[in-house]
Amino acid sequence: MHKKLSLMTLLHLIIFFSSFTVGFSSSGENPFTPKSYLIRYWNKEIRNTKSDPSFLLSKASPLSTVDSASFSKLAAQNSLSTHLPAFCSSANLLCFPDLAPSLEKHVKDSDFSGYADRNFTNYGTDRLGGADSFKAYSSDQNLPVDSFRRYSRDSTGHKDKFNNYASNGNVVDQGFNGYATGSTGGSGEFTKYADSVNVPNLAFNSYSDDSNGRSHSFSAYSENANAGNQKFASYGKNANGAPNDFKGYGSSANVVGSGFSGYGQSGNAVNDTFTSYGNEGNNPQNNFKSYGDGGNAAIETFKSYRDKSNVGDDSFQSYAKNSNSAKVNFVNYGKSFNEGTDKFSGYGQGSEGHAVGFKIYGVNNTFKDYSKEGVTFITYNNKSVKTEQKSEAMALSGSLVKRFVEPGKFFRESMLKKGTVMPMPNIKDKMPKRSFLPRTILSKLPFSSSKISEMKQIFHADDNSTMEAMIVDSLSDCERAPSPGETKRCVGSAEDMIDFAVSVLGRNVAVRTTESVKGSNQNVKLGSVKGINGGKVTQSVSCHQSLFPYLLYYCHSVPKVRVYEADILDPNSKAKINHGVAICHLDTSSWSPSHGAFLALGSAPGRIEVCHWIFENDLTWTIAD
Repeated sequence: MHKKLSLMTLLHLIIFFSSFTVGFSSSGENPFTPKSYLIRYWNKEIRNTKSDPSFLLSKASPLSTVDSASFSKLAAQNSLSTHLPAFCSSANLLCFPDLAPSLEKHVKDSDFSGYADRNFTNYGTDRLGGADSFKAYSSDQNLPVDSFRRYSRDSTGHKDKFNNYASNGNVVDQGFNGYATGSTGGSGEFTKYADSVNVPNLAFNSYSDDSNGRSHSFSAYSENANAGNQKFASYGKNANGAPNDFKGYGSSANVVGSGFSGYGQSGNAVNDTFTSYGNEGNNPQNNFKSYGDGGNAAIETFKSYRDKSNVGDDSFQSYAKNSNSAKVNFVNYGKSFNEGTDKFSGYGQGSEGHAVGFKIYGVNNTFKDYSKEGVTFITYNNKSVKTEQKSEAMALSGSLVKRFVEPGKFFRESMLKKGTVMPMPNIKDKMPKRSFLPRTILSKLPFSSSKISEMKQIFHADDNSTMEAMIVDSLSDCERAPSPGETKRCVGSAEDMIDFAVSVLGRNVAVRTTESVKGSNQNVKLGSVKGINGGKVTQSVSCHQSLFPYLLYYCHSVPKVRVYEADILDPNSKAKINHGVAICHLDTSSWSPSHGAFLALGSAPGRIEVCHWIFENDLTWTIAD
């Protein structure tokens, strides 16, 4: 009897697993891996047998059967954080290395070149004179993480030089905690720091606090950077005669946010200069909170600050409040070609003997509880840009289009026809490589702003770190209210993406994406062009990556679109080099006026349709033809 039951069970298993070959086949994959489960799920949910799941399978979790079960159990027990390095490595996630504090001291001059992911805790502490040089440090690294904790603390005459530090990095995380605190004399020089970086996250906490006569220079800092954040918390607090020079800081950057909290607070004779800060940037965000508060004889100069930038917002809260003989000068401040927003709240309030000058200051500004004495406004533009300035604004718009909106990134629907020669933007994926999580693990992990502390604990995200910013920003996007007519969902597993697409479009669907990155950054010629669903106005589900520890897609369905497929040819040889997928949004009325599409195409929300290619590792779901 036992033998018969065993044979019967075996027969059932053979029949069960043979069903995997109906639809898409697993091709010898272990039937219990996450990838095999995804294949079975695809075959069960998708009714169109011609649809190819290869794209989703390439993003499936690489976990083995044993590892998947093991990490799922740890997730259920809230113990994944104790095995994070192994989990990140096995599951192909984005995690930062843990850099533990070090008590080691260093007494000799050092020259660091070509290093990465190092811990410089207590480096240069109590040093008398000497110099340390960081040259081409962490350059061209993906996810460089360095910690400068209590660096040059209590030193005398110690010089630090950071030259070409973390240039061309992707998702840079640098922490300067207690840097040069209590130091006397010496200097810190940051030249071409984090230049051309994608998503820099730089934190200067208690930087140069209680220092005496120590100077700092930031030259070409975060220049040409993309969408990062810099935080200067308690920078130069209680300092004595400490000059700081920000030159070319954040220039030509794309959506860089800077926060100066408690900067120069209660400082004595502090001299700070911001020259060409945030110039020609795209929507820079800067916040000065309690900057120079209670300072004595401080001098701050903002020269060509945020000049010629696109939009941008600055907030000065309690700036130079209760200070003594403070002198602040704004020259050519905020002359954005597209009006930004500046708020001065409690600026100079309660201070004595202060002088504030605004010379050729921009537009669209709010002054609340502002000191009424000692303030001079010269050529202050409190109205819209004058007619004679509009031609200059248009010229600036054109230069910024070239800088921030790649040629061909957005185009009109009329371009999608055979024979059109057009520029192809760089459609290469700039995100770190990651994989989906199996649903068995994902379902056990928190994903909510109300659970942020638990998420930070799981992924070892320190306060004010890049990891924390990644988690918070992604949650913010996922939890925001949908736009009019939009249906949205963030998905961290392939199964969740399938469910969302099917819920919107039904089971007769297809996944479409551009075949490769060939043709990027060059002119291409369009060959055969085909409108999906007969070129009719349709509905699609587009999915875009979010920066998160595991592969997370922001998927949304927007009505009134047309989707096209096109052969992409070399314009000279006429040979086919790629097969592209483009989507045209017919209703742009809810888009932001500062959207890059309108900057590039010269229009406004609701007035034109906007088309773009589907970039590498992004995708769109449509009803199958």
